[in-house]
Amino acid sequence: MSNILSTKDYIVFFIYFIIVASYGLWVFYRKRAKTVGGESKDYFLAEGSLTWWAIGASLIASNISAEQFIGMSGSGFKMGLAIATYEWMAAITLIVVAVFFIPVYLKNKIFTMPQFLNQRYNSTVAMIMAVFWLLLYVVVNLTSILYLGALAVSSISGLSITFCMYAIAVFAIIITLGGMKVIGYTDVIQVFFLILGGLATTYLALNLVSEHYGNGQGILHGYHMMTEKASEHFHMVLKPDNESYLDLPGLSVLIGGMWIVNLNYWGCNQYITQRALGADLKTARSGILFAAFLKLLMPVIVVLPGIAAYVMWKDGLFQNEMMQGGEVNPDRAIPYC
Repeated sequence: MSNILSTKDYIVFFIYFIIVASYGLWVFYRKRAKTVGGESKDYFLAEGSLTWWAIGASLIASNISAEQFIGMSGSGFKMGLAIATYEWMAAITLIVVAVFFIPVYLKNKIFTMPQFLNQRYNSTVAMIMAVFWLLLYVVVNLTSILYLGALAVSSISGLSITFCMYAIAVFAIIITLGGMKVIGYTDVIQVFFLILGGLATTYLALNLVSEHYGNGQGILHGYHMMTEKASEHFHMVLKPDNESYLDLPGLSVLIGGMWIVNLNYWGCNQYITQRALGADLKTARSGILFAAFLKLLMPVIVVLPGIAAYVMWKDGLFQNEMMQGGEVNPDRAIPYC
């Protein structure tokens, strides 16, 4: 099976890049022509210009990246559907944020967590928080997203990982020049294609399983074969004897630490919450709830293809493709599923 892009694939990718990048540059130059010196508040919050569906889509686009499509598919390959608890708990967390967090932020005009900590405690605490998040994004988030995204593109294009990392970085810079307004609306485009492409990947993966184990009877047959061939991968709560138990330790993580992580990420993270902070309460709440709905779709899009890859790998397919450094690398599941 060939996983290398054809000329037509490159053309489609190039057209998508031109459309999204051109829109970002158009908004950037239009805003610069209208505003002398720039308005930082408008740049970071897109004051009142984002609709609820743009806010919801942007929340998901800022969250979904290579971490989900590569990392969670790899986790689906390794441990199965249990990894979906992160996504479904995130949906619940978003409801909590919409009901309890956002009203407080908007009422008190809180736009960043360091700002809140400065008001609540002092500037020292605020500075520690700001430095911590800056290092976290630069050292952990940004590097992992660039690497995993480059790994996926490199796997299906044959280009070097280094070149792919630089290309993704340049693309990200171009579409963020116009500030939060252009980010919000380009995110709508990207979420549409992320979900469409994710559903297409799931369809192809299930259909591939169906063709491998039967006569190509369709995706329902493929799903049935997956549950039959890898029933252990469809348990939502892992047992202590599961080799992945330490990665997702049963009910203890569901009713314990995961709530802290989710509330911190979705409710106290400027990278996420700033999408809604420039809107009125009704629009902000509607956008966050729309994001919660989209979160429910993520396991179907990113986990099932990983399980499909595991089922076929266990039956002898993709043995060489899944190897890296002499060991099986689950993160290579998505390009081959």
